[in-house]
Amino acid sequence: MQAVRLPAPPAIAPGAGALSGPQDDATDWTAFSRPIGEAGQPQRWESQIVIEGMHCAACPITIEQALCRVPGVESAEVSAAGARARVVWRSAEVQPAGWLGAIRRAGYRAWPATDAFAQDRRRRQQRLMLWRWLVAGFCMMQVMMYAVPAYVAAPGEITPDIEQLLRWASWVLTLPVVLFSCGPFFASAARDLAQRRIGMDLPVALGIVIAFAASTAATFSPDGWWGREVWFDSLTMFVFFLLTGRWLEQRLKDRTAGALDALMQRLPLSVERLEADGSFRRVAIHRLAPGDVVRVLPGEAFPADGVLTDGETLADEALLTGESRPVPKFAGAPVIAGSYNLSAPARVRIERVGQDTRYAGIVALMEQASFDKPRLAVLADRVARPFLALVLLAGAAAAAWWWPSDPARAVMAAVAVLIVTCPCALSLATPAAMLAAAGSLARRGVLVRRLQALEALAGIDTVVFDKTGTLTQDRMALNAIRARAGVSPDKALCLAAALARHSLHPASRALAAAAAMPLQATDVKETMGQGLSGQVLDPSQPASPLRLRLGSAGFCGLPAGPRPGGVLQVHLSSDAGWLATFELEEALRPEALAAVQALREAGVQVQLLSGDRQWPVQRMARCAGIAQAFGECLPQDKLAHVQALQRQGRRVAMVGDGLNDGPVLACADVSVAMGQGVPLAQAQADFVVQGGQLLEVPHLLRQARRTLRIVRQNLLWAALYNALCVPLALMGWLPAWAAGLGMAASSLLVVLNALRLARAEGGG
Repeated sequence: MQAVRLPAPPAIAPGAGALSGPQDDATDWTAFSRPIGEAGQPQRWESQIVIEGMHCAACPITIEQALCRVPGVESAEVSAAGARARVVWRSAEVQPAGWLGAIRRAGYRAWPATDAFAQDRRRRQQRLMLWRWLVAGFCMMQVMMYAVPAYVAAPGEITPDIEQLLRWASWVLTLPVVLFSCGPFFASAARDLAQRRIGMDLPVALGIVIAFAASTAATFSPDGWWGREVWFDSLTMFVFFLLTGRWLEQRLKDRTAGALDALMQRLPLSVERLEADGSFRRVAIHRLAPGDVVRVLPGEAFPADGVLTDGETLADEALLTGESRPVPKFAGAPVIAGSYNLSAPARVRIERVGQDTRYAGIVALMEQASFDKPRLAVLADRVARPFLALVLLAGAAAAAWWWPSDPARAVMAAVAVLIVTCPCALSLATPAAMLAAAGSLARRGVLVRRLQALEALAGIDTVVFDKTGTLTQDRMALNAIRARAGVSPDKALCLAAALARHSLHPASRALAAAAAMPLQATDVKETMGQGLSGQVLDPSQPASPLRLRLGSAGFCGLPAGPRPGGVLQVHLSSDAGWLATFELEEALRPEALAAVQALREAGVQVQLLSGDRQWPVQRMARCAGIAQAFGECLPQDKLAHVQALQRQGRRVAMVGDGLNDGPVLACADVSVAMGQGVPLAQAQADFVVQGGQLLEVPHLLRQARRTLRIVRQNLLWAALYNALCVPLALMGWLPAWAAGLGMAASSLLVVLNALRLARAEGGG
């Protein structure tokens, strides 16, 4: 068994470097692996790696099969668009060297997903591919220049020696194309043959070899068995078209892989930590522990979750919370790992590190989504491999049919069939669109846990909202003020806010936030569960401060009266008696009405379920524009309600805060968790709206419907392309250059169509 050893973590980023070395060292592979499972069970690990050498949609299947054959590997998922693999393995049975060796023997290379040099290697690969494309383009133009006289000259106008010279020149110019530009096709085909499998590059490589061999034979021996026909111009042209499509397709797909790399590499490699002597020393972030104090300079990312200990700054949390504007941070404010410090040096006391941070939860969700294979994509992958076998048979059949009457046409028909029928477009149709949509949503602060859920969400006809924490904010709001004659409501509110500022009770915070200019209070005392008392200085009577009480009726010395359902009453009294009563209730999110209206315009029925009493639930529903609302629902009642809707044939999406009501979220066809307070690692929702913006729910629905529409367009295009081009190739009416152009254009069109989703940042 060949072992795995990564460079030492303190020197460079964890996991940076090639996966090769003399031994398996747990301190090395834990940099790109994390333990999973419950305590007491056999040690199971999940590793994230980057795969190099994948050139077609069949490569992920090959790698997954190679990994799953290794004893101790429980599962393997490979993303073609993201060029990544997720491997679950048992350390008691296999070490990383074992399954990494299986990847290497299958003909691919692997790197840690946290590798700091992944972007550099990706750029080198792009430059090499660009050079292959440039060589093919230059040689194609020269070969076409030599081929033009044969097309335009009249019979006998070109002498045999000049014609042969032009053919020799074309052969010489075709050699760099075959030996250098066609390298990816030949390498992939050789790897497939060595593994005794059929890959998508095998028909292409066979077509290139057949066309070049037949043209070379005709050049060296014009009167030989192959005849006088040469196809150097067609050969170089279709190689150029194939490389054009592949290069553009790779650049487009790198946007997906690059976006995930950028997210995973937001953390700094090192940070300045406060030492016992009061000095700061730069240390690797994996050496941080809860309780450490670090200094984060402007432009650096916060290395872990923590609290700002002093000073103030601005933080960019756009990618982590969906908040597009810089967020002010003052002493005592929380900071999130992966967000950027923008304006001033900040001291942060570390609270959570590593896998416990919110950043790690976001990365885990994005990785999980990138490996998820929607139903349509799985179906396409299953069809692709048998389809390739049919392609080879069809190419042989075309050659056999035309050979007796026209050997030249037989060769070109076989080449055209081999090239034009590659099912790359079919295999890319679904994952390209799904990943583009997931990337667009992530930039808006909406995380996708399952790509399959996008397909399910597109068919939703009923959305059920939870109330508390979903339609309402996590605070109370002042609804009405009733004041004694001679006391203005504004003055009563200022007096009450002077006491309320000294309490963290939700009602006190609501009163303090509602007052324009709270007054000064002294000698304030809080009686737990009853209210506040103290002296407030009235500017109109500075000589005699008022002694006030703020709280319940009993605490203020008032008789308890009737209270409207769902409304919290807070009273204010002085030594002279009652001054005012403040009515508080849950605050509806400001965008709730617009979000519900957008869902109704999309043809979706909206309902509200809550465990609160019926009266406040109905009132909140009216304010939000929801016609059907049900209160006093226990968790089992909510579950029964959703199940009843599903028995009626309705497709239900449940929108909640993600902190409770687990059964109903799991039962719904699609579940959406709202708010920054959602524990990402434990959330079972299909989507997590980090910023808690309700308008993201209708946008999510529109994006899902748009995604499914584009997937169907891609599949329809792939089917029409094959239905049109395969008969033309079989009949020998499709030249090799046109076959290469068609194959490249089909894959490129699918990816470009999918990228429309990445640009769909607005409402549609």
